[in-house]
Amino acid sequence: MAIANVEAGLGGPFAAVVVKNGAVIARGTNRVTTTNDPTAHAEVVAIRAACAALTTFELKGCEIYTTCEPCPMCLGAIYWAHLDAVKFGSTRDDAAAAGFDDSLIYDEIAVTFNRRKIPMEACMRDEAQAVFAAWTAYASRIHY
Repeated sequence: MAIANVEAGLGGPFAAVVVKNGAVIARGTNRVTTTNDPTAHAEVVAIRAACAALTTFELKGCEIYTTCEPCPMCLGAIYWAHLDAVKFGSTRDDAAAAGFDDSLIYDEIAVTFNRRKIPMEACMRDEAQAVFAAWTAYASRIHY
């Protein structure tokens, strides 16, 4: 899938499948450049398709197989989707050698927000707390 994606000019050299009980539930390939969506990584595309196919926002009982160790964004999506396991081919170092270096993002995660490369500033915290108060008071909320 990843090679076909490259050869067709549809996006980067990445592909992923979500599997449940030994059956492929969903597939995804990198679509960043064709959709002008920086979040359209293969894992995210596959997770979205799997959630749609299973009509759920959690993928407990599923595994994801991907051509490369997930980037920080995809790793976050994998944890949020509650996948049971990740199987990958190439490592992040292999990806970096091919021009897909995510080391800045890995490094930035460990830095406090006020010391990151992209300026970040907390603002209106008191007002923002009203959102969480409304959420915790909402009796019908779905925990995830």
